[in-house]
Formats: sequence, C-alpha cells, structure tokens
Amino acid sequence: MSTLWQSTIPICAVLLSILAHQTATAQDYPTKPVRIISGFGPGSAGDVLTRLVVPRLSQSTGQQFIIEYKPGAGSNIAAEFVVRAPGDGYTLFLGTSANTINATLSSNLSFDFAKDLAPIAPLGSVPNLLVVNPSLGVTNVRELIALAKARPDQISYATSGVGSLSHMAGELLNVLAEIKLVHVPYQSAAQAVLDVLGGRVMAFFGPVNIVLPHVEAGKLRALATTENKRTFMAPDIPTMAEAADLPHYESAIWYGLLAPARTPQDVIDKLSRLANEALQAKDTLAQMRAQGYGVLGGSPQDFAKAIDADVKRWREVITAAGLKR
Repeated sequence: MSTLWQSTIPICAVLLSILAHQTATAQDYPTKPVRIISGFGPGSAGDVLTRLVVPRLSQSTGQQFIIEYKPGAGSNIAAEFVVRAPGDGYTLFLGTSANTINATLSSNLSFDFAKDLAPIAPLGSVPNLLVVNPSLGVTNVRELIALAKARPDQISYATSGVGSLSHMAGELLNVLAEIKLVHVPYQSAAQAVLDVLGGRVMAFFGPVNIVLPHVEAGKLRALATTENKRTFMAPDIPTMAEAADLPHYESAIWYGLLAPARTPQDVIDKLSRLANEALQAKDTLAQMRAQGYGVLGGSPQDFAKAIDADVKRWREVITAAGLKR
C-alpha cells in the first residue's frame, strides 16, 4: 500500500465522521435549549409576538426556546452578538425591519446584516397607521400633502426614535410626495402618541395596536395604513397607495428568526419548518390576530429576498433624505 494511500485513510475517516455528525445534528436537533436574542426589551412588540410562537417550538421539539434581551443601538448590539455566536442552531436572532434600516443608517456596523445572518422564517408584521390630531383640519392623505406643500417645514410628525420604522415611514412619504414633514423623535411609541393626542405634534406613523383605540375614541384621525394592503384590524382605512396614489409606498414592521450565516442549511430548514408549523397552529393564529399581528411565514429563500428588497428600499430613502446616524 502506498504512503499516499495510507495518509489518505485517516483524512477520509475524519471527513466521514464530520458528515455523519452533521447529519445526526440535523436529525436530532435540538438536543438542548435554544436562545432567541432580542434587541428590544421585555414587553416590546417583538417580544410579545415571539412569546406567542415559542411555546409551539418548545412543544414540537421537547426543548426550551428561551428569549434573551440585549437591547441597544436599534438592535445592532443583539445582531452583532448573534453574528459572532457559534453557527450551531442554538443561538438565534429576532430580526426586525429596524435591521434593514440600520444596514444603511448605521455607518459604523462591524457586520453585514444581509450576509452575516441566515434567514429562517418571517413570523409576523404590524402595520403603522398614519394618524393626525383632528385640530390639523385634514381628513385624508391628499389634504395632508397639499397642506405640507403650502406650509413646508411647519407640520411635525412624531416617531418612536431616529431610524425607527415610524421615522422611515414619514421619510418615505416625504420622498414620494415631495414634501417636508418635520421629524420629532421620542423614546417610544407610547410617548409619541401622548404628544400627538395633546396637539404638540400634529401627526404620527404609529403601530395600529397602539393608535387604533384613540382613533375609535375620536381623539385621533386615521388617514391611511402604511402596508400595501388594508389591515384586518381596521378594514375601512385605506392604504397609502389608495389614499394618495402612491403605488410604491409600503412600510410595515416585520419580525422574523435568523441564525449565524455559518449555520448548517439542514438545521435552518428544520427551524423554518418548525416555525411555519407554529404559525399555522389555530391557537397561535387566533392569539396573533387578537394582538394585532399579521401572520407571515415562508421559506428561508423567500425571507432572504424580502430582506434584500427591504435593505434596498430603505437605502434609497435614507440616501434621498440625506439621513445620517
């Protein structure tokens, strides 16, 4: 037997061992608790949504799925933590639309969101509603645009912070309608809506489950939903496309699961299947709708395409608006 063949035998054995281990990992996964890292704190919209899905994941696998919080920097801290974690399927990331905004807005990121994290499955979404204080005197989006053109830099809109989706929703309207609403950032949506109710700020792109009760009470006026379809929570409220002939307007807060990019594809596929099964469970569907979430779901490949499109959309808006952070 040649020396070359002798030296090849242990190498082949090692490769076969690695392949066997990967196959076993995919078949048996998970064999221990799985962490889902969130960039926002307990009680946030993403946290509430994840807690509706996690019990099903735990039930179907026999292992705990535990939510851990690493808030800060618009969820960049949490994202970077997961990017640096082992790609073994035991550290996942609760991604949001904020990450596709940060990909352009945050100039000092040490990772590439679209390349360094592997999409697993989108979970759910929450549309924003464009609402105004009735004292502004507008009853629809066209009237708001006309007023903003007549009074440039005089009409303010509240958001839940610089780089938040409510901020980007306003900037998207500015770009598409060629107007200039003035951005007023707050620490949270709850704080923002208080000042809109008080008339200190005139408009707000707010999560439907936060602003709708005030609309129903007659304290705020809803002009449009920011998604490309009407929300089941308020089917009478038109979309921005319907309300102002803005067919390219689309903005919704989405949440989904991702993993480090080096995670084996068969583990990603198994997680995706489990997540989609959890979303289709009748009790999960009912709870999500009761909380105001739209149900998403889909393959890793479709999720990746949606993320790429979102990054491109917000890059164009951020560049056109000249935003920096």
